[in-house]
Amino acid sequence: MIEDSYTACMIAARAELMSARRLLGQEIRSYPTPISGCDAQFNHLLAERTRVTEALEQLNASVFIATPRMPSADSRIESR
Repeated sequence: MIEDSYTACMIAARAELMSARRLLGQEIRSYPTPISGCDAQFNHLLAERTRVTEALEQLNASVFIATPRMPSADSRIESR
């Protein structure tokens, strides 16, 4: 049975992005040489790899949500 929960979705999203990054890496490594600086297809692959990597970083990043008791991330002491 497939678990249908937020956690399962996040795990699946990370797995799919890691798979996409791996496949893009393989495609970039197997791209025929020489590569000119104006090779639009190669540059597109590099851009896509960057997008996937940034998406993974965002999924793994800690997010601070301000509350009345802790209004800023750098204030580790609750305000009262």
